[in-house]
Amino acid sequence: MERALNSIRSLLITTLICILLFSDDARCFYLPGVAPEDFEKVFLILISFSELGDPLSVKVNKLTSIKTQLPYLYYSIPYCRPNTIIDSRENLGEVLRGDRIENSPYVFRMREPQLCNVLCQVVLDAKTAKAFKEKIEDEYRVNMILDNLPLVVPIPRLEQEGPPIYQLGFHVGLKGQYAGNKEEKFFLHNHLNFVVKYHKDPQTYTSRIVGFEVTPFSVKHEYEGKWTGNTRLTTCDPHAQHIVTSSSSPQEVEDKQEVIFTYDVTFQESNVKWASRWDTYLLMADDQIHWFSIVNSLMIVFFLSGMVAMIMLRTLYRDISRYNELETHEEAQEETGWKLVHADVFRPPSNSDLLCVYVGTGVQFLGMVLVTMIFAVLGFLSPSNRGGLMTAMLLLWAFMGIFAGYAAARLYKLFKGTEWKRIAMNTAVLFPATAFALFFVLNALIWGEKSSGAVPFGTMFALVFLWFGISVPLVFLGSHIGFKKAAMEDPVKTNKIPRQIPEQAWYMNPIFSILIGGILPFGAVFIELFFILTSIWLNQFYYIFGFLLIVLVILVVTCAEITVVLCYFQLCSEDYLWWWRSYLTSGSSALYLFLYAVFYFFTKLDITKPVSGALYFGYMLIASYAFFVVTGAIGFYACFWFTRLIYSSVKID
Repeated sequence: MERALNSIRSLLITTLICILLFSDDARCFYLPGVAPEDFEKVFLILISFSELGDPLSVKVNKLTSIKTQLPYLYYSIPYCRPNTIIDSRENLGEVLRGDRIENSPYVFRMREPQLCNVLCQVVLDAKTAKAFKEKIEDEYRVNMILDNLPLVVPIPRLEQEGPPIYQLGFHVGLKGQYAGNKEEKFFLHNHLNFVVKYHKDPQTYTSRIVGFEVTPFSVKHEYEGKWTGNTRLTTCDPHAQHIVTSSSSPQEVEDKQEVIFTYDVTFQESNVKWASRWDTYLLMADDQIHWFSIVNSLMIVFFLSGMVAMIMLRTLYRDISRYNELETHEEAQEETGWKLVHADVFRPPSNSDLLCVYVGTGVQFLGMVLVTMIFAVLGFLSPSNRGGLMTAMLLLWAFMGIFAGYAAARLYKLFKGTEWKRIAMNTAVLFPATAFALFFVLNALIWGEKSSGAVPFGTMFALVFLWFGISVPLVFLGSHIGFKKAAMEDPVKTNKIPRQIPEQAWYMNPIFSILIGGILPFGAVFIELFFILTSIWLNQFYYIFGFLLIVLVILVVTCAEITVVLCYFQLCSEDYLWWWRSYLTSGSSALYLFLYAVFYFFTKLDITKPVSGALYFGYMLIASYAFFVVTGAIGFYACFWFTRLIYSSVKID
């Protein structure tokens, strides 16, 4: 076992050294699935004097709505279909996000403009008209992909100069009224004006796609005679120089209405290089707000650091010096303060087994978050790799089970426990079982809505395999390693008879001090939390992991410092029941996170369906639970280190 641990340790050290040494050369290779693709336009001499561009594969993704949060398949409504629908292989993260990528009937060729291409003709019936109306009412957007770039709609800024704002996907349609008529009608976006931006290599004459934009129109197409496959439209005819530029005569959505779907494709050469093509998607937020968040959080950290410094350097130093100068036992008995509880401060708490489980779970999640942030900052979790972030988090959570088992077993042995296998099983099952049960209920609600966001049973099996096939064995392995090591020794001995705790002041009431302790950690992250919630629930990109890593470090420091400060005040008031309170003090910030999620729901979101509301609060409850175990573990270990430090610094007779 020791040899295996040494091998693993050597492998980890070697990997870390390689990353540090070669991080500057990270641009020399591409991650799988995100390598650039070159497209050519070939000059055909043997057949005819013409140029033929490489075919471009346009794919369709899910329909999304910020009003319902329920994604649907693109072909769940009667859009034009190819002869054979081919599903792309999605990774675990994509499936959990509800992505369902399929081929489309759109035909593009590199640098070959097209005007008024007829896709298909559809006659609506009552059922299909109702389906379109429901999607328009709920403000659903159509998502497409070209060369791994999502389709965006450019929206000009009203007041400020600069690049336009990009909206992911275009709306299925819109509601409106005719002039002089108060009756509200539904109109369908049936004409799409695509713009493909490319960067041309002057040496090889190949091109790389760097942008994919669209402007949707609603047009009631007209034609002469009966409809055939070659019928020429009068409302969109490139031969007559008549192209669609506005929605002056829109296409209504009603029973027995004929809808003709058309599209244009134009190509624009761009100076943006392939490596920078995601900048337009990711640089939409104002950096000043994030810097304000960092400064706000740093002010909290400096305030707490000052208090901790005052406690450690002045008060504690004075206390320890005075305690050590007491020569007689009678003098020591006359003293008051934290030294008086030295014989009880390391007494195992009530429900110590549960505390071990929660500490181990917090270590598991903290390790997952730290490694994920490091990989994201280094650029390994590119947004072009859809679902990569969620997949990485799930895999890291499973592999971090070894640290969860180790931390739980070490604490359990400190409490003189003997049944380490029971602790290991509880650590491996408690949090994931609770989260999985809630996730299963939410997934059943999504199934009832026939949404593509429902996780298939195959993916459910993959999640269960990650849990029982990887995480559980690693938790047991970590527990076995942790329990085999010698138990940590307490700095002072514990009396058999517990000391009576004196009556406490109102501000030292456990509930009050716990709730007060969670305010500052939440205050350090709540501004960044707004952007995270916006990216999740308003379908926007979030890729400023540098800021997020700084905020994470600030959160760790804040949780540790506020717990140490309140733990010191608690011990000074001769209350030695610090084990659970240290965990709950910083962990209570999760309560404020959930309350902020409730505030965000009623002020920023326009969700009206009960199922959608249940999804929001269900997922935010799981996120708050995870935040609780992470911050709780940070606060516990800070207080654990603090108490062992101060009681090992005084002479105990």
